[in-house]
Amino acid sequence: LYVTIFSWSVFAGPPCILVRTFMLVSRMKSYTIWNFVPKNLFEQFRRIANFYFLIIFLVQLMIDTPTSPVTSGLPLFFVITVTAIKQGYEDWLRHKADNEVNGAPVFVVRSGSLVQTRSKNIRVGDIVRVAKDETFPADLVLLSSDRSDGTCHITTTSLDGETNLKTHYSVAETSVCQSVSRLEALQAVVEHPHPHTQAQPLGPENLLLRGARLKNTKEIFGVAVYTGMESKMALNYKCKSQKRSAVEKSMNTFLIIYLGILLFEAVLSTILKYAWQAEDKWDEPFYNHKTEQERNSSPILKFISDFLAFLVLYNFIIPISLYVTVEMQKFLGSFFIGWDLDLYHEESDQKAQVNTSDLNEELGQVEYVFTDKTGTLTENEMQFRECSINGTKYQEINGKLTGEELLFLKAVSLCHTVQISYDQPDCLAGGGDPFSHANGFSTNDMEYYASSPDEKALVEATKRYGSVRASKTMSLYKLLHVLEFDANRRRMSVILQTPSGNNTFSSTKGFELSHRNYPKGLRTLVVACRHFSPEEYIDVDRCLNAARTALQQREERLQEAFSYIERDLQLLGATGVEDKLQDKVQETIEALRLAGIKVWVLTGDKHETAVSVSLSCGHFHRTMNILELLQQRSDNECAEQLRRLARRYGRSDHVIQHGLVVDGASLSLALREHEKLFMEVCKNCSAVLCCRMAPLQKAKVVRLLKTSPEKPITLAIGDGANDVSMIQEAHVGIGIMGKEGRQAVRNSDYAIARFKFLAKLLLVHGHFYYIRIATLVQYFFYKNVCFITPQFLYQFFCLFSQQTLYDSVYLTLYNICFTSLPILVYSLFEQLVHPHVLQNKPVLYRDISRNSLLSFRTFLYWTLLGFCHAFVFFFGSYVLMGEDTTLMGNGQMFGNWTFGTLVFTVMVITVTLKLALETHFWTWMNHFVTWGSIAFYFIFSLFYGGIIWIVERLNCSSQTLWLSSVKHFNGV
Repeated sequence: LYVTIFSWSVFAGPPCILVRTFMLVSRMKSYTIWNFVPKNLFEQFRRIANFYFLIIFLVQLMIDTPTSPVTSGLPLFFVITVTAIKQGYEDWLRHKADNEVNGAPVFVVRSGSLVQTRSKNIRVGDIVRVAKDETFPADLVLLSSDRSDGTCHITTTSLDGETNLKTHYSVAETSVCQSVSRLEALQAVVEHPHPHTQAQPLGPENLLLRGARLKNTKEIFGVAVYTGMESKMALNYKCKSQKRSAVEKSMNTFLIIYLGILLFEAVLSTILKYAWQAEDKWDEPFYNHKTEQERNSSPILKFISDFLAFLVLYNFIIPISLYVTVEMQKFLGSFFIGWDLDLYHEESDQKAQVNTSDLNEELGQVEYVFTDKTGTLTENEMQFRECSINGTKYQEINGKLTGEELLFLKAVSLCHTVQISYDQPDCLAGGGDPFSHANGFSTNDMEYYASSPDEKALVEATKRYGSVRASKTMSLYKLLHVLEFDANRRRMSVILQTPSGNNTFSSTKGFELSHRNYPKGLRTLVVACRHFSPEEYIDVDRCLNAARTALQQREERLQEAFSYIERDLQLLGATGVEDKLQDKVQETIEALRLAGIKVWVLTGDKHETAVSVSLSCGHFHRTMNILELLQQRSDNECAEQLRRLARRYGRSDHVIQHGLVVDGASLSLALREHEKLFMEVCKNCSAVLCCRMAPLQKAKVVRLLKTSPEKPITLAIGDGANDVSMIQEAHVGIGIMGKEGRQAVRNSDYAIARFKFLAKLLLVHGHFYYIRIATLVQYFFYKNVCFITPQFLYQFFCLFSQQTLYDSVYLTLYNICFTSLPILVYSLFEQLVHPHVLQNKPVLYRDISRNSLLSFRTFLYWTLLGFCHAFVFFFGSYVLMGEDTTLMGNGQMFGNWTFGTLVFTVMVITVTLKLALETHFWTWMNHFVTWGSIAFYFIFSLFYGGIIWIVERLNCSSQTLWLSSVKHFNGV
């Protein structure tokens, strides 16, 4: 921890605290009130279709084009407005979530009193007061506690998912400052240590991290050393980038292809126009004499002008309303996740939550799942299962042990750092010996807090057996020393004075994986003891005190002292504790495996603990060939081990599944020089377990895999702040709503209450979202090819004069009104397979993997289908009308508008019926919008045609009146 570089000194003079000040700013919001319009417009015009239509709209304003600027400008304005409203609403929801954190009330010491302010107003150097069950608003150095020993207890559930209690210590020089007046008078400085400083260096035990929660302590005071984005929790985050789904990337590719088709048609039409006009009679026909300016204009400028005119004429082959329909489908479709009762957790009253709807379809494309262990796969609630005493195994049955050994149970009940919280909040306010109540379990209204969940499980087990409570003499043991647990020794010890006062008793328990318990996945603790004579204890006490007060090489001297004490131990037995899994974790992992999804477990736990949980949850199974990449110390050693692993799975039967276990240190070496070899080994393993992982290492692994040549879709799931960087890095990030803290949830794309809900979220919702939006995209290109191809064909019959086939109102309303609702409703309700079938047959998930429904082959099918239908529309109508256009009984002739309306009518009916044929799941909404769209078109055309007829009659009457007056004026 970076806090170890700090030192503390108290001196006379003006107070001097760190000079840097950091505001608490949001990492979730994308916009502010001031930058919303320009930033949102920039984001929207990064999309190819939007930018393209903006160019077309500007061209229509600058030159004479066959269609009005309204035909492009109105749909563009509609699309931009709807998308902005949707994105603004989602960002407003994120803004509300930010305010819950930034606006939380806190108390700081100012002007001799406690002043209430908001957490975002805390500055470096402020002395903050935190009460029981409150969250630390910044990284604080603990100054004092209401406990007499200056300690406090915290839980870091929201940071790392650990529910166990951790003990922290106040700075020795300030632990007596337990009142506001004394703290106000305090003059101190936090500074980087100098080589010859005599000040007491601070360690992790003095630092209270932002996001942790105060427990079992009435109140504490701490000085803010890092705030806002400089806190350790925020440093684990990375800048949240805009995530774009594979469907959107495919959509952009298709748009580029259609843009190429558009340019080809515009260039071809321009060339054919000039080829046609090579003859004089078509260059300047009798009905269209050129002006003097047109005759003298530059041929190059005229060619460019004609090219742009054709570009405008065919521009609707690019579906402008595609983006807005996709946005609406994602936004409205996201509500189905929150409404799904199968994703509702009744016990905690939490439903699934969607933080961003932009990635709904990505849930149906996941190939790798990266999951945290503690709090995600497990409940982080340990339960005692069995123990071994003198070689004999005992199991717990109905709260009783099948055998009882007093010395073993005595060691277990005494060797711990469990704290007790009673209903009375001030019960332990006075501090005192943390072991003073450890053996007095007569009170039922108490709750245990421990630095390790194993300890809590063991103490609760000894209470259930009753032997500890029955032994009145055990309450007379006096705690002398605690030898804290560390990763090197992998054990902790206590030294106590026996009730007689003549002898000293040392109890030790350490973590060791038992081969006997390995298949069960139990966490094992070996228990041992040692008796000291009074003379031996004097030597031990002197050795410990000398090591703890040493100013130089303190850690090394402490390790030597611990090793001296923890020797010649008498083995008493071993305990087996089960880390309780969440409900249906094993079934969920198996369903994901059948769906073709590989699961990687990334955890900061030790190798043995991680392996035991992987076995119990089904991530690893007994028939799997386990490969190990552990404790590598050099690049060469790591590379050689990777080659050996590659040869092992190369020689083995391909039917056998492989699992890989790798630790953080070896992973760092593998990723430094041997990424390709490491990924080759990983991709041939059906399950990977990474232990002893730092938060940023998790994100690096996710980044490495998603940027590999195959570019698989990744999903990360976790419940703590240490999982945020991993969640943000993955294509899809899911937060687990843990018991405390919401950092992972706030920074995720989706949030669920339990890991088991992941199966339905992917296999059902992900499947539906993908097939719906994939069909939506393909259908949009199909119906726009049907729409604009007749416009291109019509130019061969009008000498490429740029005459439009359709009325401008029909051009504008085709995508907005006549064909928009059926595909939108389809994309919200379509179901190819019943949800129960999808959940019971995970292999169906493989059918849509690797973006199969948006492959180039499928895209080509829909495109060619659109061209074929367009040819049928156009030439079918042409043959129907033929050369005789006097179809009316009064001899009135039909014109080009009649022909265009006929083509348009057949097209609207056909594309709507085509979607009806693609629909498998009919609801009343589908019927209403499908048949209603066709009816609306005819009703609109009836009224619009009547209005046009009246306007034309009025125009004809006015023209007749004008000619009559001219003739009268000329005397004709």
